[in-house]
Amino acid sequence: MRDMIDNKYNSTKTMDGKPSGRLPKDSPLTLGTQSIGKLLVKYSVPAIIASVAVSLYNIIDSIFIGRGVGPMAIAGLAITFPLMNLVMAFCMLIAAGGATISSIFLGQGNTAKATATVNNVMVLCIINALVFGGLSLLFLDPVLRLFGADEQTIPYAAEFMKVILMGTPVSFIFIGLNNLMRATGYPRKAMISALLSVVVNVILAPLFIYQFHWGIAGAAFATVCAQMVAFVWVLSHFLSHKSFVHFEWHNRWFDWQIVKKIYSIGLSPFFMNVTACVVVVFLNKALLDYGGADGNLAVGAYGILNRTTMLFVMIVFGVSQGMQPILGFNWGAGKWPRVKSTLMRGIWIATCITTLGWVVTRFFPDEISMLFTTDPSLVRIARDGFHIYFLFYPIVGSQIIIQNYFQSIGKPKLSIFLSLTRQLLFLLPFLLILPRYWGIDGVWASMTGSDMLAFIVAVTTLLIMLRRHNRNNLPNHKNDVTRDTIEG
Repeated sequence: MRDMIDNKYNSTKTMDGKPSGRLPKDSPLTLGTQSIGKLLVKYSVPAIIASVAVSLYNIIDSIFIGRGVGPMAIAGLAITFPLMNLVMAFCMLIAAGGATISSIFLGQGNTAKATATVNNVMVLCIINALVFGGLSLLFLDPVLRLFGADEQTIPYAAEFMKVILMGTPVSFIFIGLNNLMRATGYPRKAMISALLSVVVNVILAPLFIYQFHWGIAGAAFATVCAQMVAFVWVLSHFLSHKSFVHFEWHNRWFDWQIVKKIYSIGLSPFFMNVTACVVVVFLNKALLDYGGADGNLAVGAYGILNRTTMLFVMIVFGVSQGMQPILGFNWGAGKWPRVKSTLMRGIWIATCITTLGWVVTRFFPDEISMLFTTDPSLVRIARDGFHIYFLFYPIVGSQIIIQNYFQSIGKPKLSIFLSLTRQLLFLLPFLLILPRYWGIDGVWASMTGSDMLAFIVAVTTLLIMLRRHNRNNLPNHKNDVTRDTIEG
């Protein structure tokens, strides 16, 4: 593999100019040689820090909006969640696909393809942002009403989303290239770009909301400005020829073979976010229908629960993002024991994280809610939601890791299947049935029940595939991985 890669990346040299055989510590080739524990620390810790920072910002941003604008603004923000899921769907379609195939290409020793992926990710991010952002702006009010907005909440939801949608080209390129940066051996720089975004955001949001009196739009402007700063940082990395992979102007900017691979792998997080959008529409409708006079407050309570659960989910995503280049590289290099070791450690870590989430939400629901609002009715509704929604939360972490495992090794069909089971196969039917008998409690119970069933399906699928991989011992399959990436 190494003879296919430029010598300056292969090894260091001794005093007499001969290769020492040691890889530079920042070379992505160490993904195939360094201990799994060290690699998980190297890649996952920066990703976790970045994910937690982003999640904490979302919580702080909601606090600014709830206390600086009002409880209806929190409900309006919750109404935007389906559309925000769609934004992330079209973004992660490129970001996740590009990151995964670049890692697999590096594992195969195909640096040229990994480098060409950068150009294609950039172009696809621009295309997706312009098409999706433009269409969403054109039909914004009807879309928000479809998602559950009424006369009280639509002014806040529309004001927020107009700014966010106008900034999608910057957001898409930043997220797309940042995922690629982590996948190609620069986890710390990817962390710094995320932290840059968060720090700028936290500084600007209260300034725009309280000092400039821009209301909920001020929070959106702060988000776009912060992503612009991070965008410049990430772009400068890929413009530099010191980076392991970078923009090569002579490469094709639209290689159909690479584009197909990106979309194939990216379909899993795409469908996950699209189905999340659909589910939130039904969820908001159920909360409005069964919440009676407190319907909008019930939607606001879901907003609080959503921000809280995302804190722990984002930590798990940080773990899975750190695992992705390790899994992809070693799968591409045919090193099955290292793949299996990474997976098992990831499942154990993720389970510990979501178990901590269950403990916190079980014993401190009111304290969490009162960070966002002082409205006693909203706190009461959120309290009931916390107790039911988080009942089986400890198993959620492992389900996320298993789904992302199949995505990371170029098995999109399995990953898509697992992403759809919870949202469409289980959650939607529950949302249509349980609230009829239990009201709002039935809405929270729907999410709890779907978590349990999705976990059972994920573990069963994983055990079947592990048995198959153990039997075959994953022989070196460099020529097959590219085909697997397309066929799943």
